[in-house]
Amino acid sequence: MTTAVQLFHSLPPIASLPTATVPAAKSSAGARNQPASLHVVCASRKSRDDDYHATLKALNSKGRFPRKSLGQHYMLNPEINGQLARAANVEEGDVVLEIGPGTGSLTNVLINSGATVLAIEKDPHMVDLVRERFETTDKFKVLQEDFVKCHIRSHISPILESRKALNVSLIRAKVVSNLPFNISTDVIKLLLPMGDIFSEVVLLLQEETAVRLVESSLRTSEYRPINVFVNFYSEPEYNFRVPRTNFFPQPNVDAAVVTFRLKQAPDYPSVASTKSFFSMVHSAFNGKRKMLRRSLQHICPSNEIERALGDAGLPTTSRPEELTLDDFVKLYNMIAKV
Repeated sequence: MTTAVQLFHSLPPIASLPTATVPAAKSSAGARNQPASLHVVCASRKSRDDDYHATLKALNSKGRFPRKSLGQHYMLNPEINGQLARAANVEEGDVVLEIGPGTGSLTNVLINSGATVLAIEKDPHMVDLVRERFETTDKFKVLQEDFVKCHIRSHISPILESRKALNVSLIRAKVVSNLPFNISTDVIKLLLPMGDIFSEVVLLLQEETAVRLVESSLRTSEYRPINVFVNFYSEPEYNFRVPRTNFFPQPNVDAAVVTFRLKQAPDYPSVASTKSFFSMVHSAFNGKRKMLRRSLQHICPSNEIERALGDAGLPTTSRPEELTLDDFVKLYNMIAKV
């Protein structure tokens, strides 16, 4: 079987690993790909060497090769791990959830920043590896679970409660993770409604996904129910692009880091039921090319949909890709009155 070390010579030299591309202005589509100087503390060459080679050595020590089925792509550039931690303002005393720690390179940065890290890892070999790596610290715990199936609230809440018992001012935890691309949407749907226990979620995602979640415009094919969902529960921000050459194995696409600042329940748009609200939104987009008076007629008659649109200040010929989050909220509340 091919091992990580056997593929070592196919990797770029350390000095050639590119740094992230940071937008010159926050969340501006026009400025998104403009390079900007990074005010970061660069690691020493020795630290860079150690981090770069450590990932490969750790994989080979377990006879492992990154598994495509688990979407495993390991970060080789320690500076980007540092930027991830800084994007979440990780500091002493924070509690951080990390999904898919892999060999622990990002985990190490989080712990060195003063955080207590709870890691969720599906691959039992990686669980053993990070458990051994951080066995001497009491600031790390790893659970072997599939994140999209685990009950994360039951794992995080006791940690937060224990902090409160010690009169620590920490109220909510943070999420910082280099996610497997194949579970990113599922993870986002699970995490964003948890504003009561998480203050912000900082994720390294496939760049196309990152742009679609943050910058999709009305009246485009990229505008979907997930955009309404993301803005309902959070304030998203595109942080910076990460070239694909920073990963092992190298994926076919670039990545990007996005910060979701989670809203708490009192700040959510006012709807009687989030479940029925999103059911209406999904129904609207199921007939994306149709006018809403037709795609929503299973909810109530077309003439009542038209009246609700008018009362919400929207054209009676509106289609779903023309409505903002606020428009959908107004429409939902008008339909609820019918």
